[in-house]
Amino acid sequence: NQGILRISPDGASCQVLWGFSGGGRPTSELPTHLMNHIQRLRADPLHRVVMHCHPANTLAMTYVHQLDDRAFTKTLWQMCTECIVVFPEGVSVLPWMVCGTNEIGRATAEKIKETRAVIWAAHGIFAAGRDIDEAFGLVETVEKAAEIYIKIRNTPWMQTITDRQLADLCQTFGLTPREGYLEV
Repeated sequence: NQGILRISPDGASCQVLWGFSGGGRPTSELPTHLMNHIQRLRADPLHRVVMHCHPANTLAMTYVHQLDDRAFTKTLWQMCTECIVVFPEGVSVLPWMVCGTNEIGRATAEKIKETRAVIWAAHGIFAAGRDIDEAFGLVETVEKAAEIYIKIRNTPWMQTITDRQLADLCQTFGLTPREGYLEV
């Protein structure tokens, strides 16, 4: 299930240079990965890594939360202080789609232009960064916030991190939150 590929100049095919032995082959999501690499490199030439994985709490959150970019982001930001610091541009969310298709690849690539994390409802997350550590750190931060949300969503909240407090965090760290996401 590992290998090194050479993508043809026209992007229509690939050649296995190493690996994928014993019947292994590239994932059906390879076109999605490539589309997302292209878009992230256009957005930031230093974003050389696009990671895809299936974090359980993030997936659980897609079953019980509104699948709206702003609403999903705001809930994550309210779960732990570092969220707005790690992903001030927010996250994007796609409704359930058939994975392994060009349709979900194109939809993800469209969203990853603006955010470094795109969540697929009931499936997984794509995250981009300069290196594996940055991309994994983004996934881990989203997952930790989703876990907190899943644990507390059915209990009365005594307090939360307010929009004013989120704006103060951004000011302190010199960050610009996604426009229109905070009401301050």
